[in-house]
Amino acid sequence: MTAELLTGIAELTTQAAESSHDDDRLLGAALVIENGRIAWLGPAAEAPAADSVVDVHGRAVLPGWVDTHSHLVFAGDRAAEFEARMAGQRYAAGGIVSTMLATRAANEADLVANARCLRREAEAQGTTFLETKTGYGLDLAGELRSARAAAEVADVVSFLGAHVVPPGIDRRDYLDLVTGPMLASVAPYVDFVDAFCETGAFDVEECREVLLAGRAAGLGLRLHGNQLGFSGGVRLAAELGCASVDHCNHLDDADIDALAGSNTVATLLPACDLSTRAPFPPARRLLDAGAHIALASNCNPGTSYTTSMPFCVATAVLQMGLTVREAIWAATRGAARAVGREHGPDAVGSLRIGGRADLQVLDAPSVAHLAYRPGMQLCVATWTEGARARPLANRDLST
Repeated sequence: MTAELLTGIAELTTQAAESSHDDDRLLGAALVIENGRIAWLGPAAEAPAADSVVDVHGRAVLPGWVDTHSHLVFAGDRAAEFEARMAGQRYAAGGIVSTMLATRAANEADLVANARCLRREAEAQGTTFLETKTGYGLDLAGELRSARAAAEVADVVSFLGAHVVPPGIDRRDYLDLVTGPMLASVAPYVDFVDAFCETGAFDVEECREVLLAGRAAGLGLRLHGNQLGFSGGVRLAAELGCASVDHCNHLDDADIDALAGSNTVATLLPACDLSTRAPFPPARRLLDAGAHIALASNCNPGTSYTTSMPFCVATAVLQMGLTVREAIWAATRGAARAVGREHGPDAVGSLRIGGRADLQVLDAPSVAHLAYRPGMQLCVATWTEGARARPLANRDLST
């Protein structure tokens, strides 16, 4: 395989240290990509020879974003719901049903095409690894179709049959379907089981039943918890050792202690909180207590219709009390932890010798510009497993 040298890097953020508090930036750096992996990194003056050279002309390089919470497999549009919410209507879990009806009516090819379009959007802004969920089919055929579509588009797939109880079916019958035939049908296509632990969706004991059934089927565990109130989801996730519990807007001291005393990652979704005008999660308190956090887009048609991880990073810095370094860690290395990909040969979210060459180049000299210049399209190129994506129109790596 040929070796490709990236040089002229003003600031290289590796995320190879073991804490967001450690400064792992290299100035005046270079790196070599070979066979989809990082073969070398260090000072540009010491770079080895390579078959090809890309000079990034004083730009910043960092790991690609790891987006570990999205809902890309859907059809339809909920702009009217958004307008109503902006006019003062309170958000509730029931809006999912309108997307369910549109998704059931769509064919699998259309679901895949829409999800791929959204993934391309994400990649253009630096995302190189992405999780997505089922959860808008909510019957056997619809969830199976969604799981197959998700597996074609995403790196990690979560089964979210326990999103809400669809109209026209008994609650107990639906839980039996989710934990029985539905789970069995989607299992070959998914990596995790998930559930929405919230008023209007499922309570703690129902979510426990769903998660334990998923574990028995060999799946990892994830959970939506404490988005709309003190649902008990956070403590359930910590108790069961879920890889992550997502949203976490409403936390008391016991919730924070439970997370700090566990390996469960609190995945925070700031774009969703802006769209629903919800209180932001206590990110600063979580970090100061020793909990692990991640940031994700929660891209979905109802409450967070964005694929922009830079937007989430900037919001976390400007509105949630995180430093730039903490927010970037949460969107890369911390997010990798939330899907069990922080360490090992398939690790993502960091740049280290022998690791995957998933990286992005910013049209800026440092990562501080991600929050310093919010809303700007700064990503000019990405490499995913060593393969370079085409630059955006009118944007390339020339000076």
